[in-house]
Amino acid sequence: HVQLVESGGGSVQAGGSLRLSCQISGLTSTSNCMGWFRQVSGRKREAVAVLNHDGSLKYAESVMGRFTLSRESAENTLYLQMSGLRPDDATVYFCALEQHSYNPCWARGDFGYWGHGTQVTVS
Repeated sequence: HVQLVESGGGSVQAGGSLRLSCQISGLTSTSNCMGWFRQVSGRKREAVAVLNHDGSLKYAESVMGRFTLSRESAENTLYLQMSGLRPDDATVYFCALEQHSYNPCWARGDFGYWGHGTQVTVS
């Protein structure tokens, strides 16, 4: 079965950088959406960056130009390079994936698989 394991969270000063990693295992499809979400108020999660099945990328406006999503196919790893971090970026970040996807993904409900999250703190 699909498993997602995040790593790379931590504490940085404002303006600093972090790289989050998501190790993916158990895939049975080559047409997938995958991306990063972060926790906002309460239990709500907002999309930060998504890689669609066709290779297209979409970013939240708040992170555009500061965050970069990439994938290392050979390692089945998804990355989120975060630069210019601000205090309002501090929260828990989640890796998300949906298999057998043939349409663009963005909403939380588009994703069926989730990691447990990694904390990012910005002071």
